[in-house]
Amino acid sequence: MEWIRGHEIGCGSFATINLAMPSNTSNAQFPPLMAVKSSPAVSSASLKNEKRVLDLLGDCPQIIRCFGESCSVERGDELYNLFLEYASGGSLADRIQSHGGWLPEFEVRRFTRTILEGLRYIHEKGFVHCDVKPRNILVFGDGDAKIADFGLSKKAGKNRAETGEEGKFQLRGSPLYMSPESVNDDEYESPCDIWAVGCAVVEMLTGKPAWNFPVECNIYSLLLKIGIGEELPKIPKYISEEGKDFLGKCLVKDPAKRWTAEMLLNHPFLADSGSSSVPLTPKGEPLTSPRCPFDFEDWASIHSLEMDQKFEEESNCWLDSSCPWSCSPTERLLQLVDNGPVDWVITDSWVTVR
Repeated sequence: MEWIRGHEIGCGSFATINLAMPSNTSNAQFPPLMAVKSSPAVSSASLKNEKRVLDLLGDCPQIIRCFGESCSVERGDELYNLFLEYASGGSLADRIQSHGGWLPEFEVRRFTRTILEGLRYIHEKGFVHCDVKPRNILVFGDGDAKIADFGLSKKAGKNRAETGEEGKFQLRGSPLYMSPESVNDDEYESPCDIWAVGCAVVEMLTGKPAWNFPVECNIYSLLLKIGIGEELPKIPKYISEEGKDFLGKCLVKDPAKRWTAEMLLNHPFLADSGSSSVPLTPKGEPLTSPRCPFDFEDWASIHSLEMDQKFEEESNCWLDSSCPWSCSPTERLLQLVDNGPVDWVITDSWVTVR
């Protein structure tokens, strides 16, 4: 595919991200606008791993789509490029920041359900994401979200000897979202993704990382805090009881006692009905914005008592013989003609619209 690189829209630990457009816009295989992740060919192992994992996972509504790969030489450097679905809404971290530093609980529930639906699919396919965090959840213009950045993902159950990494300690993911077993035992299985979901939910609700960790502190101090002792991330006191219980099922030190994505999807916190804070109509249905005049329900036309009385009085006026407008429409039109031409220069009853 011949393509054009657009302006930079992001930069990660392993790659830069730009907009990309195919040169031939008539090619239906590629969308008119994509995101391209690029890294030097000599250090492209993470991007190549992401491509391999996405190919094995296949299509899923909650996972970012991959459109292919290419190599290019730009300014004398050989680059490896990965073409991905473009999310116009940026990341979930961007959304949290742009909405005042936190999200309302009903919106947190919606994003959390999407993340868990994607993780359920990933885990059922035998993979672990290993880097779940708001920065790696992309938001689209319609409000949908998808899991992205599979550069650190791995096959579930694959031990260190099988990967050729035996004897090495490797941090997979961001320390603020790492699970205790990952820190203590270098273990990265599906429960570590669930721990990260709990940390992400706390961050969505508060706008702050789940761990109260000063920036100036050493990273190893954080790892000791996560791995040693019984301390857990603080659960916000002001959220619903369902939210507190949900986080209690995610942020469990023992990975064997941590709930799975399948179990969490059936938790009351993510239920479609109940104590959700989603605005409801008088019929108890979720309130949605109408897309055209015909989408308005009967309840949407609300009249106050005063309005109804005024309407009734004006309606009765047509039946009142003393009312100057009680004559027929034909008679009223003749009165306008008899009174001479209308003076359109008079603007007292006109409203200027710009």
